[in-house]
Amino acid sequence: MGELIDDAARAWIGRSQDPQRIEINRSDIIKYSIATEQRLEKYLLGDEAPAMFMFGALRPLVPMEELGPDGITVDKFIPELPLKRVMAGGTEMTFHRTIHPGDVLIATRSLSEMVEKQGSTGPLIFVSYNLVVKTEGGDMVMEEKQTRILR
Repeated sequence: MGELIDDAARAWIGRSQDPQRIEINRSDIIKYSIATEQRLEKYLLGDEAPAMFMFGALRPLVPMEELGPDGITVDKFIPELPLKRVMAGGTEMTFHRTIHPGDVLIATRSLSEMVEKQGSTGPLIFVSYNLVVKTEGGDMVMEEKQTRILR
């Protein structure tokens, strides 16, 4: 198998995006809870955010023409690689505390790993990111390792 990950792409490993500051409000928690058909009162009243709330909270609001064919914002935090089709490869999340209205959170994502593998239908590149979310005061909220597969 040839070398698909060149030195320029490998230089991205360890690179971080600018931290993203998010102010959590009750209205956003309620809207998310209704949209995802939550049943617990603490979510529907906006007293606490459901576990997957951060997944949506970190997505940028963009015009329709900036969405990819799958309806998701195109992620620009990826090096130039020869394989272009991006698929979900898995997510591992660790929650340290719940999220409440009034919390101010700082989320930082970094590219942690790139690995080339041979799949049954051809070459694959696995790109992994680490996301760390803390309160503005520095308390850990959650950690996530997200893997994308390029083919």
